[in-house]
Amino acid sequence: MKFELGEHAGGVERRIEQLTAAGAPAALWSRSPAFWGDDAARQASVANRLGWLDVASRMRDQVAELRAFGEDVRGQFDACVLVGMGGSSLAPEVLRQSIPHRSGWPLLYVLDTTDPATILGVTRKINPARTLFFVSSKSGTTLEPLSLFAYFQALVAEAKGDAAGDNFVAITDAGTPLQDLAREHRFRRVFTNPGDIGGRYSALSYFGLAPAAATGVDVARLLDSAKRAADAGRFAGSDALRLGAALGELARGGRDKCTFIATPAIAAFGLWVEQLIAESTGKLGTGIVPVAGEPLASPRHYADDRAFVRMRLEGGDNAELDAIAGALFGEGQPVITVDLDDPYDLGREFFRWEFAVAVAGRVLEINPFDEPNVQESKDNTRRVLADLARTQTLDVAGLGDAPVAVRAGAGAVDLDVEGSIAELLRQLAPGDYFAITAYVEADAAAHDAFEAVRRDVRDTWRVATTLGYGPRFLHSTGQLHKGGPAKGVFLQVTSSDLHDIAIPGQTYTFGQLKRAQAIGDLQALHDHGRPALRVHLGADMHAGLAMLRRAVASAVAGAGVRGG
Repeated sequence: MKFELGEHAGGVERRIEQLTAAGAPAALWSRSPAFWGDDAARQASVANRLGWLDVASRMRDQVAELRAFGEDVRGQFDACVLVGMGGSSLAPEVLRQSIPHRSGWPLLYVLDTTDPATILGVTRKINPARTLFFVSSKSGTTLEPLSLFAYFQALVAEAKGDAAGDNFVAITDAGTPLQDLAREHRFRRVFTNPGDIGGRYSALSYFGLAPAAATGVDVARLLDSAKRAADAGRFAGSDALRLGAALGELARGGRDKCTFIATPAIAAFGLWVEQLIAESTGKLGTGIVPVAGEPLASPRHYADDRAFVRMRLEGGDNAELDAIAGALFGEGQPVITVDLDDPYDLGREFFRWEFAVAVAGRVLEINPFDEPNVQESKDNTRRVLADLARTQTLDVAGLGDAPVAVRAGAGAVDLDVEGSIAELLRQLAPGDYFAITAYVEADAAAHDAFEAVRRDVRDTWRVATTLGYGPRFLHSTGQLHKGGPAKGVFLQVTSSDLHDIAIPGQTYTFGQLKRAQAIGDLQALHDHGRPALRVHLGADMHAGLAMLRRAVASAVAGAGVRGG
């Protein structure tokens, strides 16, 4: 790990000295909650969240079991589908995208969404009778995976009858309702995870490893990489400690937009690390804003609120990445470089970043293991669904097939989408970030459109930009949006669902659940005083996306005129 911090190097070194004097990393390895403050309530919440420190060693003892499980799955199933959210889904998704698929092993599909089009897309690709489904939830009560289980269980039961349970595996903590559900439906297997590990710190536990083993990933190699990092992390001069000190100190100095630029083959790491950073640090009005997947640009498009992390894979496509990193440091931007020899070094990075973010929490004087604002959007969703059951009305009046804007808290539509977007963007100020929260199918057209919008906004207002697909981001960056610094300006994007799916046992559909989550999230942003606008794309999502791009381009042109 290479630290090129320029004028910030001295401050980071002093912070490392302070941390060392305070007993880090010995305090972490002794599992002392007092490392994060003397508040009794905080210490109580921390005490049962430090199992990630030695989970690589503990799970190394389970490798034979995981390998046997994988071989059993390999012989009986063509595909695996993981249904989970946040910490239950993001590490498997990173491994799926980063480690090349091995021929002869099942393909993995990760469903961390309630979007009907995405669910139907996966359904069309699999034979339910020949598919193994992982139902992953630490609490065993998470709404999205339980809804997806009900949907897929009905499909498998149609094909296999009473033997349907053989196609399901649960990953959860001990004593959860999901364990009871697994017994009731005679699941093939229940992996009981250590209870002292929070969701976003669970990459190297059963939540990350069981789906990996089922799809041919060498879990021993991954764990050995992590264990070497954990062994190194016991010493004061470790890269993990230095990284945590740098993240926290740079954020305290105003460089709170941690921007990842990565070799394409390992760019998915950003999905996992943005949850770890955002949910761990974004609270009490402070926090680090993780910026992943933002289009690359020349140094002139970045303000002085950034800290860059360059993730390099040996032998990967690094030329553009290296040139931009060099130019950024040349212009005074701090750059931290992480080199991976191969994708299995992700095991090392999972641990190093968990350790670093825990240390950054100490620097920022917050509890990195709680998520006090996550529940707000969930509670709002429940209220919207309760209102739907009572009134048979889900959304604001006036939503039809044409694009419209809905201002947070206003409860009425505005046909002037272009003017509404321009008004939203005018609220951007230096040091802010612009967040797109998209409750639409994450297809290539949507990605291209949002990438163009991010580029336009960043280049014009010189602010960091983020993109999250709902409801995935609610279990990731959603905590930062409400509890972090009041620097976010939010564009929520929704669309009509051309095809919807009933959820067995519920009075609402997946499409209605997704819409309720969007409404609840917008309300939570409004309650926290965040500038937020919802743009509903209407029935033709792709035409709506084209309209959205034109509206942002118009706002950019207007900003250029006003700027002289």
